[in-house]
Amino acid sequence: MNAKYRVLLAEDHHLLREGLRLMFCALNEFDVIGEAKDGGEACRLAVSMIPDLIVTDLAMPGMDGIDVIAAIKRRLPHIRIIALTVHQDEEYVREALRVGADGYVLKSASVDELFAAVRAVMQGKRHLSPDVYGCLVDSFVSGRENHAPRPACDRLTARERSVLKLVAEGRTNRQVGVYLHLSPKTIEKYRASLMRKLEICNLTGLVLVAIEMGLIGDPTPAAPVHHANGEAESNGKHRDGDARLDSQISVARGG
Repeated sequence: MNAKYRVLLAEDHHLLREGLRLMFCALNEFDVIGEAKDGGEACRLAVSMIPDLIVTDLAMPGMDGIDVIAAIKRRLPHIRIIALTVHQDEEYVREALRVGADGYVLKSASVDELFAAVRAVMQGKRHLSPDVYGCLVDSFVSGRENHAPRPACDRLTARERSVLKLVAEGRTNRQVGVYLHLSPKTIEKYRASLMRKLEICNLTGLVLVAIEMGLIGDPTPAAPVHHANGEAESNGKHRDGDARLDSQISVARGG
């Protein structure tokens, strides 16, 4: 009897993670050896369990799926990894493949397509969902795949987009760090990197770019962030800053 493929699932939504586990366990060729609810746990389990295959979401708290794929492939390049995601955008696909994903499957895919992807990558092949493949082909045919530099906003990583969205919503470095499980100092480095890439020198510019990219609508005050001790961080001290920010945006728009 052939040995089963050992599978690690990384997905922050419990219901979807449970559904994936049941689907894999229903087939004799797979054995789900671990489940992770965030990126950091996925990396720890990958190192301790050494699975044959990891199926990971791209949008998770803490380390997102792109960072997870990159970290695991650097240390354990033989592990096959499939990104299972709702993101069909070209930049997400390219970033996932660039850091080492062996497959890219949309969550709208059928069960048959998911397992076709799994079996393909376990044979050493790459697999993209048909819609994703079509998107990349269209990009090439339309001439967007050329040597001209891409706009700076298209070069942002998935993590940088997450930070940009949260910062543009009016959250402090500490609040963004709590949400993404990163230190305020790390968030400050991300903000500085965003400003360099986007050639922006202030918060108002970041907000306008986030609006243009469709990451947020008109800014609203951030909700209180609840910490491990149960205390909520009040946003009252930020309300005057939010009002000034709204005024700056109105002036920048010519309003």
